[in-house]
Amino acid sequence: MPVALTDPLPLPCGAVLPNRIAKAAMTEGVGDALNRATDRHRVLYERWAKSGPGLQITGNVQIDRRSLERAGNVAIDGPQTPEAMAALKTFATAAKSGGGHAWVQINHPGRQTPKAVNPNPPAPSAISLSLPGGNFGPPRAMTEAEILDFIGRFAHAAAVSREAGFTGVQIHAAHGYLLSQFLSPKANIRSDAWGGSLENRARFLMEAVRATRKAVGADFPVSVKLNSADFQKGGFAFEDSLQVARWLTQEKVDLLEISGGTYEQPKMAGLEGLLEPVFESGVRESTKARESYFARYADEMAKAAGMPLMVTGGFRTRAGMEAALNDGSTQAIGIGRPMCGAPDCVRALLDGKADELPSFEKSLVMGRGWLSLNSPFSIVRLINGFGAQGWYYQQIFRIADGLDPDLKLGVFKAFMRYQASEKAAAKALVR
Repeated sequence: MPVALTDPLPLPCGAVLPNRIAKAAMTEGVGDALNRATDRHRVLYERWAKSGPGLQITGNVQIDRRSLERAGNVAIDGPQTPEAMAALKTFATAAKSGGGHAWVQINHPGRQTPKAVNPNPPAPSAISLSLPGGNFGPPRAMTEAEILDFIGRFAHAAAVSREAGFTGVQIHAAHGYLLSQFLSPKANIRSDAWGGSLENRARFLMEAVRATRKAVGADFPVSVKLNSADFQKGGFAFEDSLQVARWLTQEKVDLLEISGGTYEQPKMAGLEGLLEPVFESGVRESTKARESYFARYADEMAKAAGMPLMVTGGFRTRAGMEAALNDGSTQAIGIGRPMCGAPDCVRALLDGKADELPSFEKSLVMGRGWLSLNSPFSIVRLINGFGAQGWYYQQIFRIADGLDPDLKLGVFKAFMRYQASEKAAAKALVR
């Protein structure tokens, strides 16, 4: 029988997703100055829930409020106040209101913490990001005691998430954040038990998964988001990713989401080569003409991993989604950016009233020629890239405020609003 988008997906732990579409994690930036969930989370996730995805994964929730991916993150850091727990429960209820699952993505950004939040964030090694602009301070190498503490923090955040009413968690080990940094031989040059060989570089992730599973029990979904590759020479390679997937299978992970890239090479956002050429290895040429950015990696990953796979990034057509489901390269389809500009788009897809999702990314550039993504000037390429990112952030803000998206918003204006809002939110943080 052909697999349809509306088919349920049983998970190894016994939970069942009601359909094959997931609202993928996207940073919301609508937490308060104390890094608690707010009513804007309720409004935002209720709107997305109405569209009917079988799963909603929250934007990254941090395990340590001293290091944030951006101001406005929610953090589950230590015991929760009654107010913070009440806000999390409201968040969970909203995210489940459409009948699907609601999972918390738990994370630590490591060196990808803005300087305005933490000027010297913890990282595997004291290796700075290769990004212009001075937005990220020099990281410091973590002690082993800190690593062990952070493993416990992942487990604690997961346990609190279950208590709040969320139905699963996803450990973020992709996109150049802390666990991804440990996996990368370019970012992790440690010589102790947490660096060197792939087994040592993956130790943090494996211990975090084990601690999380122990904290939430065998019947609660535990997912991992893993880079297929960093797309940087000397970074985390596809062959490494396959081996990590094999190890995660042994840990009884319920769903493995395949993504890729870092801030330095933002493949996950559909942007590549902004600062350096894309580096790839270990991928068959025959698999490179796929709709999704990462479905080509999932073909091989499906052979290595013993758990269901989810692929996010680039899927826009029903035909492309169903082809991926039926060739076995993925069991779930992650949808992100289309839901920022068209928050109801999944419903139309599930009901058979639409065969294609909007592709906003095609028009999100400042202009043609030297103003385009192919500009000879790196600063222009960066403004285009971060302006497009800011455009999606502004749409999320509007939905969270009970408004419809503003599709007429320009890239440069979005970039400026994004910069201003991030500075204001960082300044307002209570530390």
